[in-house]
Amino acid sequence: MRLFRTENIGPITYYQLIERYGSAGEALTQLPELAKRGGRKKPLTPPSEKEIEREYKALLKLGGQIITVQDKAYPLALTATEDAPPVLSVIGNVSLLNKSCVAIVGARNASINGCKFARKIAHELGARGQTITSGLARGIDTAAHEGSIDTGTIAVVASGIDVVYPEENQKLYEEIAEKGLIIAENKLGAKPYTSAFPRRNRIVSGISKGIIVVEATRRSGSLITARMAGEQGRDVYAVPGSPFDPRAAGPNYLIREGATLVRNADDVMEILMDFSGNSLREPPTAVINFIPHLQEVQNKDNEEAPEIRQEKILSHLSFTPISVDELLRACHLTISALQTTLLELELAGRVKRMPGNRISLLVEE
Repeated sequence: MRLFRTENIGPITYYQLIERYGSAGEALTQLPELAKRGGRKKPLTPPSEKEIEREYKALLKLGGQIITVQDKAYPLALTATEDAPPVLSVIGNVSLLNKSCVAIVGARNASINGCKFARKIAHELGARGQTITSGLARGIDTAAHEGSIDTGTIAVVASGIDVVYPEENQKLYEEIAEKGLIIAENKLGAKPYTSAFPRRNRIVSGISKGIIVVEATRRSGSLITARMAGEQGRDVYAVPGSPFDPRAAGPNYLIREGATLVRNADDVMEILMDFSGNSLREPPTAVINFIPHLQEVQNKDNEEAPEIRQEKILSHLSFTPISVDELLRACHLTISALQTTLLELELAGRVKRMPGNRISLLVEE
């Protein structure tokens, strides 16, 4: 917990540190020097054991618990993603995590008909054994949770698990905590910030077999979630709409790009199940082995000085994320040299990892 709650350490960095140093304790002792090599001027200070204990006790008082990636209760589907959170805070029915899940997402400023459809299909899928996942946002997310509150729903929040956002969903939050499940990656008390929403979205898609986009503009977060779902190997479904409605532009685009057109729950179930009622989806294979990206760590690092490698990497980055593979090709470094330098730069607060194994210069929140 102390390692993962340390500033600038995300899931991939966490797994890299564990792989490199063998334990969280040893990694914690190495952090100050790594951050210093990356150019950090202010000392990198992990949270104290007392701070972690306070968070844990506060979560218990809320009726919640901590689930780590090694626990049996941790969603198997999520372990098949490269940036699965090492630690999750949860409140509610933990058994839902390893049931068959379908995500429903869409516009916050959704139409009445869009919300009606989301509520209806969520209820129908729930009645057929699917747990509905979404992000507790206004609009389509809210409707999806409402439609599945009695059959099983999971809300993944971008804030700390004790912070309800938006505030008008307080009652819905309480209902889900009682009948379904609330999940958070962020620490208790954390307010939602811009980059937390894509991180939340990759959990929504990561625990699901597929994702249904009901209404969304072309530049909405829902399409980012759909892209993540595709990268994670999940099915992408979309509900078509009028070309005159901007909220239909996203789903219509996804259908044009190959997403499955959805009119009702049957369209989804036909993909998820064969005609005999058996799931066509094999159980996911866990890929987390405490860092798939450093399999070449035994290779000799480039002989360039660390400062030269850092400047080379920074010169190829901007505030728009690019894939680590693109960066690797541009910099002509070994994988181990690139990952070592990225690790130092991330701990120094100079670069930021994004979902989908993307990297960018750090944007101040």
